[in-house]
Amino acid sequence: MPPITIYTKPLCPYCARAINILKHKGAEFTEIEAAWDPDKRREMLSKSNGKTTYPQIFIGETHVGGCDDLTALDRAGELDKLLAA
Repeated sequence: MPPITIYTKPLCPYCARAINILKHKGAEFTEIEAAWDPDKRREMLSKSNGKTTYPQIFIGETHVGGCDDLTALDRAGELDKLLAA
């Protein structure tokens, strides 16, 4: 399974939903709370091509996007393929 990174902010329902999806899939991931850490936020913005919403999810080198994007991948059956790569 490729490394997974998810940039989050506290009390974000979309972040919680994305984390639950990944946990349900049995995926291990690194969560980075970026909302209040300027360095982590700049890192997220750089990696996500300026996306400012939370969460921002990366599977390997693939920028998945946010929670809605992760959910769409899962519904289309594409998330399992990314996780298995």
